[in-house]
Amino acid sequence: MPDVTQILKAIDSGDPKAAGELLPLVYDELRKLAGQRMSRESPDHTLQPTALVHEAYIRLVGKDDPGWQNRGHFFGAAAEAMRRILVDAARRKKRHKHGQGRRLQQLPPDLPAVDGPSDEVLAIDAALAKLAGHDPLKSRLVELRFFAGLTGEQAAQVMGISPSSADRHWVFARAWLRRELGLGSV
Repeated sequence: MPDVTQILKAIDSGDPKAAGELLPLVYDELRKLAGQRMSRESPDHTLQPTALVHEAYIRLVGKDDPGWQNRGHFFGAAAEAMRRILVDAARRKKRHKHGQGRRLQQLPPDLPAVDGPSDEVLAIDAALAKLAGHDPLKSRLVELRFFAGLTGEQAAQVMGISPSSADRHWVFARAWLRRELGLGSV
């Protein structure tokens, strides 16, 4: 079976068949990453892991010149695509919450309130953007771990750094984000 990196290079060189060969090779891994990420979302979230994978894949392969360097580069881009999709979904949900010109109606008092992960995704996205301005490497590590659900070792491999460096960066980034998000110290 052809290597993912070879197929990515074929896509980069314009081979129309290569995109069809790529999905079966990476689908299970992308599905697993999406499932891990979606497990942190609220149960009423309308986006399912399969839809997240398909949307991310379309965004990745639909680009004119993705310039994939290797497998790690592809999965890093997949993490970024999943982040963008989840942030966009959270923003859409937030817009719906704030009315869009609809009139206020009273809800039954015994209806439980479900509010959580979409606000969390937006807050983390804003904090990550700020962290990226200070330290893009640490921001990328958080993105891979939080949005793509990669382990520290997997993220280190994607980023081309040692696992011990990834661990050090992760400790710092978590502390920085906790402070930035008002969650106190680690």
